[in-house]
Amino acid sequence: MKPEAFTEQAAGRVIRVGQGEVAYHAFVPAPLPPALTLDPDLILTLSDADRALGELAGLGRAIANPSLLVRPFMRQEAVLSSRIEGTQADLADLYGYEAGQLLLPGVRPRKQASDVREVFNYVQAMEYGLERLETLPLSQRLIREVHARLMDGVRGDTATPGEFRRSQNWIGPPGCLLAQASYVPPPVPEMAEALDALEKYLHEGSAYPPLVRLACIHYQFEAIHPFIDGNGRVGRLLVPLLMVSWGLLPHPLLYLSVYFERRREDYYRLLMAVSTHGDWRAWTSFFLQGVAAQARDAVARAKRLQDLQADWRDALQRKRASALVLRLADALFERPILTIPVAAEVLSTSYPSAKAAVAKLEAIGALRQVAAEGTAKTYEAARILDIVTGEDESEDAMQIKEIGQKL
Repeated sequence: MKPEAFTEQAAGRVIRVGQGEVAYHAFVPAPLPPALTLDPDLILTLSDADRALGELAGLGRAIANPSLLVRPFMRQEAVLSSRIEGTQADLADLYGYEAGQLLLPGVRPRKQASDVREVFNYVQAMEYGLERLETLPLSQRLIREVHARLMDGVRGDTATPGEFRRSQNWIGPPGCLLAQASYVPPPVPEMAEALDALEKYLHEGSAYPPLVRLACIHYQFEAIHPFIDGNGRVGRLLVPLLMVSWGLLPHPLLYLSVYFERRREDYYRLLMAVSTHGDWRAWTSFFLQGVAAQARDAVARAKRLQDLQADWRDALQRKRASALVLRLADALFERPILTIPVAAEVLSTSYPSAKAAVAKLEAIGALRQVAAEGTAKTYEAARILDIVTGEDESEDAMQIKEIGQKL
């Protein structure tokens, strides 16, 4: 790390560690809050983000079955947040894994099971964190517990899952040594002090609005980099966890990984600019724009999912489908890839009854068979996957028309 890259306005201090040839420089971020002026342009950006987030929160409170949105959105976030770290699994792979079918043979190329497990762990970590928030405030303890579930049984699981690092880490090109690192976070003693200060900031009052505080907290966690591995994913997990904890959203419906992944160079550049130049304004504006963009995107996708659910229910009612079939149609929004045994488990019914229900959903185009390995047939609700992943926009009208023609 080049100490000369850090200006007098840097959001912390550069320290020299060690002596002689093994000496290196590390960055210690200053405690939050920073000195940040909310100028008129930034206030407008904040107002836009607040409005968009408020609309999403209202939708989340109004919907009768929040899992219709929570489960698919959470899983897409798991895919994208893990992709930033180099995994190759997609949403269908994750649902296939959860259905016990790794991974749709003959339809999609098999992904590395380890990649899919990493994505699955992300979901498990998020669900665990949300459950723990009911009894434990967001804290160093909860962060460690979330990290333990994130890293369980995957690459990096030897890097002390659930424990803050006891040695120096660094960020740089693959295979680089400490001397060639582009960023070196604080050494262990200073890291512990920074974490204590961050935890205090999480629970104390602040003159800054919540979304501005979130931008600061996300930067601070990434700058501290308290784990040997998994820091990026944990840092992105903290955003929806805090939004729910602070009452900004009733459910975890907003995720920023798709925004960060599409603008990866800007994301890392602006984080680094806070460290080197104290440019909190540019980073905060970028973060708030992401909140606004992703909140609006989530609202649009949520409405398409609700429309699709209504179309399917209408089609099934016209065919005088049983309540069991209607229940399975609704369950597809939580499990858009399933086998007949999984359908039987979801419905708490027999295999023949589940098979008949699946056939009814095939008849209206809600399900299609995508794989058969031995006696295990796998079905997917492709329209749900397309809406969640954003691959449906150009085909919406055509698909709705096709559903109507099947009535």
